[in-house]
Amino acid sequence: MGAKLKTVTLGCKVNQYETQLVREGLLGAGFSDAESDQPADLCIINTCTITGEGDSKSRQIIRRMNRKNPDARIVVMGCYATREPQEVADLPGVAEVVTDKREIPDLLGRFGVVDIPNGISGLNNRHRAYVKVQDGCLLRCSYCIIPTVRPDMFSRPLQEVLDEVQVLIDNGFSEVILTGIHLGHYGVDFNQGKPKRDWVRLSHLVRAICELSPTVRVRLSSIEATEVTRELIEVMKDFSTQVCPHLHVCLQSGSDKILRGMKRRWTRRHIIDRCQLVKNELHLPAFTTDVIVGFPGETEDDFADTVDACRQIGFSKIHMFPFSPRKGTPAAGMEEQIPKKIKSERGAKIADLEKELKREYFQSLVGEELQLLVEKVNDDGTVTGTSCRYATVNAIAPNAAENELITVKIETAGDLLSGQAI
Repeated sequence: MGAKLKTVTLGCKVNQYETQLVREGLLGAGFSDAESDQPADLCIINTCTITGEGDSKSRQIIRRMNRKNPDARIVVMGCYATREPQEVADLPGVAEVVTDKREIPDLLGRFGVVDIPNGISGLNNRHRAYVKVQDGCLLRCSYCIIPTVRPDMFSRPLQEVLDEVQVLIDNGFSEVILTGIHLGHYGVDFNQGKPKRDWVRLSHLVRAICELSPTVRVRLSSIEATEVTRELIEVMKDFSTQVCPHLHVCLQSGSDKILRGMKRRWTRRHIIDRCQLVKNELHLPAFTTDVIVGFPGETEDDFADTVDACRQIGFSKIHMFPFSPRKGTPAAGMEEQIPKKIKSERGAKIADLEKELKREYFQSLVGEELQLLVEKVNDDGTVTGTSCRYATVNAIAPNAAENELITVKIETAGDLLSGQAI
């Protein structure tokens, strides 16, 4: 019987992709997944450090894995491991700390992996496959620790990504989600020094994936609004049945003063105008976002600007984060830190606003025909899945199968959408 493996991932889609890459390499070398109640010989824990809570959860998971797998070799990787390697190494049961993702091939080699995978062939227990196309960020936003733990920006060659997507399609995936630490900078590194006519950017990659197979649906993960270029919008129009009309644009704040303090590179007007351009070019696109409340110096007027920007854009989902000082970032030492009570109050207002805007957007979809990825087939002849516009839909579809893309006409809107397959 081969050695048993357990993997745990905290944090973003990039982390989930990288865990799967390691897992597939180890499975190919003779490891097998341990059952939930079965002790493992090797535990891989991929950590997150974007907030203090991420650090805390990472430590909790490491301790828990050590308790439940006392004889296991525990290997810790990820952003928290990069930022605090000694702190991680001192935790019980930790045998190895991987501080740089470029060390993954060496890590796999030490566990007997001969053929280092260039990509993944699936994503454990998921219907939609993440495809990492880029790593690293150079922006240095004043609140963000990530550029210090992923400072080296690089993009994967276009053909390598296409080869991976083809494998995923062959393995039954109908949707791929392109992800990166700074997705909009795909291609920036290997375009340096080349004439603009020879550049390869995100728009070229999305077009190439759509041309690879008419059966695949493509979704973009988090992207800066100003990096939704006219070329990218054109591809979304040209392949409107394949590229999801959904963009997760990073607002963070709607106040120009706060955006300057965050060292963001654009104003509220830039973001609102770019979203309006997308609305002008695409039919009922969905926008989701991240918002930080309680950044140092945020006044009631600044917060009101954020609420106003959210209303103007019409987000269907808002990931709200109360500002959390991260040691090592400029914002952690700024004056005018906002009391926790005020951050909680503003967070509650954003949550109420999200519900209101979601209802409005969902109502606008009644009568529309949406493409749905079936993720669950129910016993009553209905299915549940994620629509192209990132809304959960329940639909009457007695002949639909899991992982199939179907078209649904939306009939009612509430916390989710309901309709019937056509």
